[in-house]
Amino acid sequence: MPRGKDHHYALNLTWTGAAAGPTSHYKSYSREYRVDFEGKPSITGSSDPAFLGDPKLHNPEDLLLVALSSCHMLSYLALAALEGIEVLAYEDSAQGTMQQQGRGGRFTDVLLRPRVVLAPGSDLTRGESLHEDANQTCFIANSVNFPVRHEAVVTCQSQPASVP
Repeated sequence: MPRGKDHHYALNLTWTGAAAGPTSHYKSYSREYRVDFEGKPSITGSSDPAFLGDPKLHNPEDLLLVALSSCHMLSYLALAALEGIEVLAYEDSAQGTMQQQGRGGRFTDVLLRPRVVLAPGSDLTRGESLHEDANQTCFIANSVNFPVRHEAVVTCQSQPASVP
């Protein structure tokens, strides 16, 4: 099977928490970090509060959920555009489950709950089934070893009332 085009991504991660002191004790060191991307805004993060991180900062688990939700949305929008289906609005309320196992753990499930509004007269059945195609198309969903499920609600915007 021929190989497709490779895409490469790069970042620089710095443990900014080092300024608050070394890792002498598990409960006392800062988990804060900064991720820099060339030509893009930086992200400041920490560990999950359950692991003594700053609850005001994004943690890696948040970012994995963001990656899955946004990848699904972008895949869905692209597929809809390619099929001539006009998407007027898209929102998602995603949830992920991670199980701690010893010192580590793993995600066991992610549930995406997209709510999509299509233009009046759109093929609602196809708009709904595009979520399965988007799940199969999403690079991030294809890269994880746990199920990424979706419970989509797709509606068509009602026709605007005609003004006499």
